[in-house]
Amino acid sequence: MQDSTPQIRREVGQYIIRNIFASSGLSLYVLVDTVFIAAAGGTLGLAALNISLPMFNFFNALGLLFGIGGSTIYSIHKLKQPEKVATLFGQLLIFCFGLGSLLALLLNLFPQQILTLLGADSQTMGIALGYFRIISLGAPFFMINYVCVNFIRNDGNPQLTMIATLTATLVVVFLDWLLIFVFQLHMIGAAIATIFSPLTSLTILTWHRKYPARKLQLKFALPEFKNLKQAASLGIPSFLTEMSTGVSIFAFNWVLLKLSGNAAVAAYGVIANIAIVVLALSNGIALGVQPIASREYGKRDLKNVKTAIRLGLQVALGLSCILYFILVFFKTPIVSVFNHDHSAQLAQIAIHALPLYFISVFFASQNLVIMLSLVAIEKAKSAFTLSLLRGYFILISAVFIFAALFGLNGVWLSVPFTEACVCALGLYSLTNALKNIDQR
Repeated sequence: MQDSTPQIRREVGQYIIRNIFASSGLSLYVLVDTVFIAAAGGTLGLAALNISLPMFNFFNALGLLFGIGGSTIYSIHKLKQPEKVATLFGQLLIFCFGLGSLLALLLNLFPQQILTLLGADSQTMGIALGYFRIISLGAPFFMINYVCVNFIRNDGNPQLTMIATLTATLVVVFLDWLLIFVFQLHMIGAAIATIFSPLTSLTILTWHRKYPARKLQLKFALPEFKNLKQAASLGIPSFLTEMSTGVSIFAFNWVLLKLSGNAAVAAYGVIANIAIVVLALSNGIALGVQPIASREYGKRDLKNVKTAIRLGLQVALGLSCILYFILVFFKTPIVSVFNHDHSAQLAQIAIHALPLYFISVFFASQNLVIMLSLVAIEKAKSAFTLSLLRGYFILISAVFIFAALFGLNGVWLSVPFTEACVCALGLYSLTNALKNIDQR
């Protein structure tokens, strides 16, 4: 019998490369916004942006909840039981568009109350308000874009998702420049440009209908509760992973505001936006592993499942080394890109924080691969537990305890501490899960 390991490694490698580009594209427009807003709005603009980011993470997290979960169900059944998932894609699109529209309405009815809860003060409220209201209008488009990206990727067309997300990023870069600097719309312009990202991506993703190997059909049907529940149960680790970024930004903003004021919040804004891109690159690896691992698990080829997961973990470690080297050795020029006010306080805080905070990348990249690998082999409960520990229980406790004990250094070190604890537990859970599958 021919050994399929080289073929699986090659296939996973191709998926990883395309998904790294695709995932980075989804996050790069946030980074572009940050750079342009720093130029137009200075330190207070950065602080206002960082206060609004948790809501942006919330939209993305909801899209991942149903996109990852639904596409995992689709991958498992599309070959042997396609009738089970014939209308799943259409159901999730309808539900996410409706839920996103409701959120957009509610957030525009109570923007000041929500921004106050997120940490806005008298200095940042006026700057953040317009950005927040416009970004909220994009909620349904952010959500359905994530559903489409994940289903099309799992339908064997990761190249199209890569093209869609990279094109969307280029469109946002151009519109950011045009609206912020040419039309002088500042943060309002940045918000309008950002909404064009999912719209551009969705337009390009419609080309999937011409993909020769397409099995995915767009059949609209009223959402069924059992399908929504099943998708959400598999997608909740990804939801919690994405939301953990927003929750940590929220917690960090409150702690940093008390420790060092808006300059510290702005410095964290720089770090948080870099982290979004760093985590997106790592998530690209996880998203490259998941479709292959799910497919091979559905075929009960457990050797290939292990090969896919092992390769993902190896690539994640290599990428972490490269990213940490870049962030540490180029920390001063990286921070200066965002520091258009030439704020000495912002520069001092951010440059000192970067090497401490991003120790976390070595563990975070492994955690993302581990959690999606557990989802791929139908161990969603284990992935769910890890997500809760990573984004909530350990992290939030560590932020407040470490801040009280070590001040600003403690805030930055709480993230690598959290990721290291979760990585140890995750590797243990994944090893046991794979052993139990072997024993069946």
